[in-house]
Parts: sequence; C-alpha cells; structure tokens
Amino acid sequence: MNFRQKLGMGIAKMFNLNVLPGTEHDEDKTLEWLGIERSKNKPTADITYFTCLKMMSETVAKMPWKFYQNTVKGIKEPKDTDVSILLKHRPNPYMTPTIFWNTVEMNRNHYGNAYVYVQRQFDRKKYGGQYRTLGLWIMPSDCVQVIIDDAGYFGTDNGVWYWYTDRYSGQQYIFKNNEVLHFKTSHTLNGITGLPVQYVLKETVDGVLEAQKFLNNLYKNGLTAKATLEYTGTLEKSKIEKMREIIERFGAGSGNSGRVLPIPDGMKLTPLNVKLSDSQFVELKKYSALQIAAAFGIKPNQINDYSKSSYSNSEMQQLSFYVDTMLFVLKQYEEEVDYKLLTELEIKAGKYFRQNEKALLRTDSKTQMEILKEAVNNGLETVNEARRKLDLEDMEGGDVLIVNGTYVKLTDVGAAYKKGLQQEDNEQTKEAPEDNTEQAKDPPEEDTGQQDEQNADNASEDKGRS
Repeated sequence: MNFRQKLGMGIAKMFNLNVLPGTEHDEDKTLEWLGIERSKNKPTADITYFTCLKMMSETVAKMPWKFYQNTVKGIKEPKDTDVSILLKHRPNPYMTPTIFWNTVEMNRNHYGNAYVYVQRQFDRKKYGGQYRTLGLWIMPSDCVQVIIDDAGYFGTDNGVWYWYTDRYSGQQYIFKNNEVLHFKTSHTLNGITGLPVQYVLKETVDGVLEAQKFLNNLYKNGLTAKATLEYTGTLEKSKIEKMREIIERFGAGSGNSGRVLPIPDGMKLTPLNVKLSDSQFVELKKYSALQIAAAFGIKPNQINDYSKSSYSNSEMQQLSFYVDTMLFVLKQYEEEVDYKLLTELEIKAGKYFRQNEKALLRTDSKTQMEILKEAVNNGLETVNEARRKLDLEDMEGGDVLIVNGTYVKLTDVGAAYKKGLQQEDNEQTKEAPEDNTEQAKDPPEEDTGQQDEQNADNASEDKGRS
C-alpha cells in the first residue's frame, strides 16, 4: 500500500465509509503498513497453482458470448447492439475478447475479485437522449477498494462504491455500482467481496514453495547433502571456517559432481545422506498439489495426475469439471453482465447474454456429423442450421424442418391399429345376415334326406293299395 492509498484509507475512515478488503486480507495490510516484512514467496511460482490459474482462465476465454432474445415463438438472435458488439468482437481497442476474459478470470482467481469499468457516454438528443457503451476496461484488482456508504454521503444509504487508484499517476476515482462489473470467487463471507484461493491455501502454498526451494538447492549442490568433518586435534575458529569454505568450494555445486574432494591429514569427512524417498518427499508434494487443485475445482487429470485415471475416467473428470466447477463461474458472469450491461427495456423484452459452453464440448468430426445428422433427421435443426455449425454456406430450401414421413403425432400413436380393428368388425357385421339367409333358404342335408325317405315310403304304400 503506497502513501496515497494510506491517505485515502484515512479519509474514508474520517467520513465513516466502510472500506472492505478487496485483494488482500486486513492482517496482511496491517503488517505491511507497520513495516513488517512478509514472505516474498509468490504463489505463482508453484507450478500447480500456476496450472490451475491457467486452466480456469483459458476455459473462460474459450467461450464466445452470444446475444439472445426470448420471444413467443421461442429463442432467436436479435440485432446486435453496442454492448453485444463489444462482447463479441472488441471490448476495448487494446484487447481481443479472448485476452480480455482471460485477464478477468486470472484476476478473479488470484486476487479473489475482478473489476471491469464500463465506459459510457450520454448522447443528447432534441428530446432527452440515451447512454451508449463505448468500452470495457479492466481495473487491476490490487488497485481497487470496495466502499460501503453507511452514512449516505454519496446519496444512497449502504450503497456500494468502488475506489480506484491509478498506480502510475496516483489519481483516485470513485465509481458507482452500476459502472463496474464485479466478479468474485465462491469464497465469500459477506456476498460483496471474495477471498482469493491463495489466502485459503496460504499455509499449503507456502509449504509447497519451501519444498521447491529445498529441491532447487539440492540440485545446485550436485544432489549431495551436508557432511560432518571429524578432527581429533584442536584448531582455531578462523582455521575451521577457512577449512569449511575450502571443502564447500570443492565439494558443492553440480560442476564438482564426481570429482575428488581433498581432505587434510587427520580429518575424516562423513556425508549426511538424506534420501528423498525416506522423507516421502515426492508423496507429500503430490498430496499438496492435489489439495491446491481441489481448492480451485481442478480435477487430478488436469494437473497431469493419471495415477488413478483411465481414458474413460479422464473423460468423465473433464465433464465433471465443466459441471461442478465452471457452471458456477459462467452463471455468475452471465448474471452480472445481464444486470449491468442491459437496459430495463431490453430485459423486459427478453434479451440476455450467454456464454456458448458448446465450444468446450466439441468432439471429433465423425461424432459431430452423427450429432448433426440426428438433429436434422429428427426435426430439431434445419439443414442450414447444421451447415452453419460446419462453417458452410446456406442452401436454398434448407430452412425447412424435415422428418421421416412415417412419423405420426404422439396423440395419434396406435390410430392405424385401431382403424384396422374397426374395419374388421364392420366386415363381420355385414357378413352375418347373409349367412342367416342362406341357412333359411337351404335346409340342412340331414333334414332333406329324411324327407325323401318319408316321401318314398308314402309312394310305395299308395302303390300297394292300388
């Protein structure tokens, strides 16, 4: 904290302004203000910490922003506005969207909070006017303080303001809440400012850095540990110090590895062999790396730990990373952008911004073609919509949904079967009277034979009588 920042903090306290800790903890600031030297170890010096920052920031930067509108007929892409053009193409003249969001996410994770100033200009017209967004500018997180106006000096009781100090000129600025996009980590106790992961894992990160420092010194010494020099006689202290310097000059360092070490007569050099395997150095360092990754929400395979992973397991860990870790981050970004970059009329009209997470789930060409084919054949997408995903030009007649001609409505499932049964019943109903008529006209054969026999008997009796 420089002199201007200390002066600003003092003025804020005089006016009863509650200054919340932004990028560092109050204890660390107090120690620095008192002149107590803190540890010079930087967390980014640890490869695991750096890898986690890199993984999170690059994942957010990969996803492009989309502008949508929810209508009665469904979701569509409306005409671009000043804000949507900034998000899609160029947030400011010096940064691409990829670099811009990569930097924002890096600040959010490393400092606990990320701040983006929204530059607006009021275009005055004959009757009224409107604000136009000109650019989005990243404010270094270590130069911003969050202020709660408890007494209402700025016109709003308990309003949130942002105090920014330019690190080059020392000029200080006060920004309103709606002028700053504020993204914070999930480690927050007041809901306004977030705690950095490095603060939560302070002891773990410090331990990892000390372990790396020990390993570096071991390499510098040619992978040799300390030794004891035995001497039965007596020597002056100055001579002992001189002897120690000579031995270190000839025995330490990678350049002296394998060389003969001269020892004076009457002395014996006994090395103190400290094996890394005996102290479980590798296991402890691996465990610390997993702890740091877990705090970020990074999966083991993403820090190159495949000890308990297979190909299929790694694929599931990747999907779990998107759902368990990135979903919270993306949702926070979208909510903050919608609330502070869209007007009330646009929100009422159903307009909103979304990060296209599908960019993270791109698969190989064969699988992608299978997915598009299924979507087109089942009427979920038109042919032209599928062609656009392949960066192909629209074709005439490709804006119509197509499906298999044998498909029927859900309410009509089984209608053909019911119709066939009904036709069968009708045919049987028509055939039944005809069968009864035939039976009435034609008597059974058994009855006809008995009648003929009876007629023959009657005829013979008449003949005998005559």
